[in-house]
Amino acid sequence: MRFIDGGLFAMGSDRFYPEEAPVRQVRVDGFWIDETPVTNRQFAEFVDATGYRTFAETPPDPKDYPGMPPEMARAGSLLFQRTAMPVDLNDVSQWWHFSFGTDWRHPHGPDSNLDDLWDHPVVHVVFEDADAYARWAGKALPTEAEWEFAARGGLDGADYAWGDELAPGGICQANYWQGLFPCSNLLEDGYERTSPVRSYAPNGYGLYDMIGNVWEWTADWYAQPRIARKTKGSCCVPANPRGGTKRESLDPANPDVPIPRKVLKGGSHLCAPSYCQRYRPAARHPQAVDSSTSHIGFRCIVRDPQR
Repeated sequence: MRFIDGGLFAMGSDRFYPEEAPVRQVRVDGFWIDETPVTNRQFAEFVDATGYRTFAETPPDPKDYPGMPPEMARAGSLLFQRTAMPVDLNDVSQWWHFSFGTDWRHPHGPDSNLDDLWDHPVVHVVFEDADAYARWAGKALPTEAEWEFAARGGLDGADYAWGDELAPGGICQANYWQGLFPCSNLLEDGYERTSPVRSYAPNGYGLYDMIGNVWEWTADWYAQPRIARKTKGSCCVPANPRGGTKRESLDPANPDVPIPRKVLKGGSHLCAPSYCQRYRPAARHPQAVDSSTSHIGFRCIVRDPQR
């Protein structure tokens, strides 16, 4: 782990997606944070020690999902599948499908394994799985503010964790999609899916893979950013801000599916200039707590025990 001194920073961005705005000043206390996302090797140690079974390894109870077709009550997870040609980018079902038998042990499908992936980030883990690992390790999941502060590596206000240019000198600084998403990946970064942790240079705080590779769970419920009110001509800077409430995190577009959502940070190997420019510290995404995929992982922190 690396210790990150706390401080004041400009959280968010006004230059990309509306859910990141507005830029606001916040302050976080110091904390320790994992240098890399939790790997398959590390997660296997947790499972071996505890006998833990992940959400994706457990068949869903139809009682929890009214209207679920009986044939869907099988264990599995969401798996990305490249398309053969350009498709409607408003229809994610074109490249995501629920794959029975896919889980952290079988990340590329039911017939895959971890033989060459022990140092890759663990995937197909829901929020509950990530939280269980963190508790076992004597750690916690970071808040959105803590995660973003760490990801910036001291470059306050920069678009990327390494500066304001996506690929300086034409060199990829992280694992993301190059080409026309979701049909043509040029593999300029060398990876079709996840990459081993530490494959790219660390940021200014010595942290690896804060951007790209896999999205990372945070502890915060998803909501629109809150802005501190001005009082008597001065602005009160929030210290260690938290996200919204569990109720606020529900998706208003799906009122019949009241599943709360947490904030994901960092983007993944599926983020592309042509589709999802979320390979940035300010980027954020709401994710249902019961939804695991082939591009979501996590890392942990340890806060000052006096907090």
